[in-house]
Order: sequence, then structure tokens, then C-alpha cells
Amino acid sequence: MAKESMKAREVKRQKMVAKYAAKRERLIAEGDREGLQKLPKNASPVRLHNRCNLTGRPKGYMRQFGVSRITFREMALKGLIPGVKKASW
Repeated sequence: MAKESMKAREVKRQKMVAKYAAKRERLIAEGDREGLQKLPKNASPVRLHNRCNLTGRPKGYMRQFGVSRITFREMALKGLIPGVKKASW
């Protein structure tokens, strides 16, 4: 499990990116580089990092399901993900 502070920081960044998205697009269209530099660092979408929705793990993230590989495997074995089953041959 990731620390709660790390999860909270990521949520805060997501809110800030959403808040400044329109302004950021306008500044890019105008070519105003100085205006872009005056925006907060965390307003840049590049600073976002995908995290598991359940555990907050930053690595091994499966975008299609929104969870880490470990959580995905546990959920698949329990039958919580429809249409996914363990392969055996």
C-alpha cells in the first residue's frame, strides 16, 4: 500500500491539472511561453502519474483496468473481473 500522503498528492495534482487546463490551452494557442511558465508546476499534465485505484501502487499499472498488476491478479483469481480467467493448458 502506498502512503496516504502520496495518494493525496496525486489527487491534488489531478485537480490542479483540471483547473488550469483551459487556461493552459489558451496560452499554448497564443504562443505565450512566459504565461505558461507562471502557471504552477503541478498544473502540467506531464507531472501526473498513474496509480492503482485500490492500493496506490505507482508501478505495474494496467491502464485498461485502473489497477496494478498484483491487484489485477488477485481480483482475477477471485472472479471479480468479468471475462477474465486464469489461463491453463
